[in-house]
Amino acid sequence: MDNNLDQLERPAEIMRVLGHPVRLCIARGLIRENGCNVSFMQECLDIPQSTISQHIRSLKAAGIIEGERKGTEITYRVVSETAKDIIRILDLEEKK
Repeated sequence: MDNNLDQLERPAEIMRVLGHPVRLCIARGLIRENGCNVSFMQECLDIPQSTISQHIRSLKAAGIIEGERKGTEITYRVVSETAKDIIRILDLEEKK
């Protein structure tokens, strides 16, 4: 058994953040749509913008997503390959 727990810290943190259903749904949607803005997420999820913004902050803080500003709009994308792999393993990504 490999006892190097340090190398498991990052994947464990990503799984902890993705462990919330709304954050998992947001990450899955961002992968499917190849990025989108908060307004689009709000329409799809039918939850308040403030709630989505809180989840976005958690995903950004964990390094799972990044936002790109274009004018007044921010488009978010999943940048963590580990998060993408986890979602694929869970078979949550739309089949191509």
